[in-house]
Amino acid sequence: MSRPKRGLRRTAFTIVAVTAFAAAFAPPTSAAQHSPFHSTDPATVGGASAADACDEAPTGVAVSDHWLHFRVPAGLMPDPQFTGLPAKLQVHRVQPVYANGRCPTVPNRAAVLIHGRSVYGPPVFDLDHPAPEGGDLSVQQALARAGIDTFVPNLLGYGRSTRFEQGLDDPGNASLRPYESDGTCAHPEGCDRTHVPVFPLDQQGDHLLTNPLGGQRQAHSSNVRFARVDTFVRDIRQVIDDAIARAQPSDGKVTLIGYSAGGQHVGRTLYAANPVLPGSAAYIAKVNRVVFLSSLFGFPTEETPPPTGFATFPLHVYTAADVAGAWTMPANRGAACTGHVVPGSPEQMWNQVMEEESLGREWGGDDPDHPTGLARSPVFSSYGWNTTVAAQLTTPTLVIHGVEDTVAPVTNASGIYGALPATMTNKVSVQVVCASHALPFEGCSGQRCTPASGTPYGGTPGAPWAGPHSTVKAALIEWIRSGTFNGAPSGQFTVDESGVATATGP
Repeated sequence: MSRPKRGLRRTAFTIVAVTAFAAAFAPPTSAAQHSPFHSTDPATVGGASAADACDEAPTGVAVSDHWLHFRVPAGLMPDPQFTGLPAKLQVHRVQPVYANGRCPTVPNRAAVLIHGRSVYGPPVFDLDHPAPEGGDLSVQQALARAGIDTFVPNLLGYGRSTRFEQGLDDPGNASLRPYESDGTCAHPEGCDRTHVPVFPLDQQGDHLLTNPLGGQRQAHSSNVRFARVDTFVRDIRQVIDDAIARAQPSDGKVTLIGYSAGGQHVGRTLYAANPVLPGSAAYIAKVNRVVFLSSLFGFPTEETPPPTGFATFPLHVYTAADVAGAWTMPANRGAACTGHVVPGSPEQMWNQVMEEESLGREWGGDDPDHPTGLARSPVFSSYGWNTTVAAQLTTPTLVIHGVEDTVAPVTNASGIYGALPATMTNKVSVQVVCASHALPFEGCSGQRCTPASGTPYGGTPGAPWAGPHSTVKAALIEWIRSGTFNGAPSGQFTVDESGVATATGP
């Protein structure tokens, strides 16, 4: 079950074409058309008949990328110039392969994993970097080897999904200098305002002035934020239908996993009373379980303009240093949490981000002949994930969070779990010590990794803890398979600095 070599990982590009908003949510006519590894008969996955020898466990994985085509529906993007334009979503799939066919008694399972605010989906969930204990850090690879078919989209505006010529492809749509205190603008190209610090002002001057702007700030071709949360909810719905059609899960449903800001988008997807996108109940019924991983939390239920107005630009750019910031811990914890940064993993994540870039790799730097490379992501308004929305969830819920997270505080996990309905009997919260916002990729080294007593969750008795990445993988696999953590369908747990899980509350 060796991992495919990097250059061979993208083995298929397939297309699902739809031309209207309603059609965007319809599953493909024939899933068998879309993957060279797909069989319409669950007993013959891999090419063997039920009468032949079959495999109880995957013998390998297959990696592919495909496209979901649609047209932008009216009213869903803040800038109406994009309404009706053709667009596509990139979906990165890692699926189990059964050399002798999957045995009929083995269920098909599928998961859709949603990335966060900046870093694209494939680098987050299929990080191609070795783990110190062996294997690699990829979440998708681990799930596929456990028999779970995984689908990771790049939402609109990310990676190789559509960004639009007058949207994120235009470097002049990065932020300009701010308005004067009296509201006037002293610059001929224009001025900007922002609604949150994560979308800073004057990125043209800070990052783009030499490459590609040639020394002159430019006026915008789009003067509003790129997206709103419901823009991404539409994307998620389309990917859910695509995953069900391709993977044909035994229960006809997927597990939905949201990381960081992806948790916000997933929470909104499961909001039954969504007034912007009708049909929420139908999509909630297609999700068997949900996971909020390092999730953001605490926004207005509906899109609410801030007192100073939304951002007046659609494009955000970021650097390798911004990516590495996910591993940041409080000053007094970084040294104690030995080995939490697996050497080379931030650099590899950035390399994979650059692989997904078409234009940004030629941007940035002070030398016209040697751009440093920048990544692009959309500016969007945040809403739809708070205690009100969590209180109406009906889908069994797992919440996982790093205690040392400085990007999305661990109190978010407590807030989500505490807001879930008291009647929900299948809900679990897991807080992981010595884990930052980068917990899906973090390791462990040194004496602290060997428990004084007990066995690391998901580990082997007597073996040291491999780190938060192994806890996340084991928890996702157990939750997807059985809806439990450490054998329990409900409760609050802490995973200590040696990886041992302890129940801490109901």
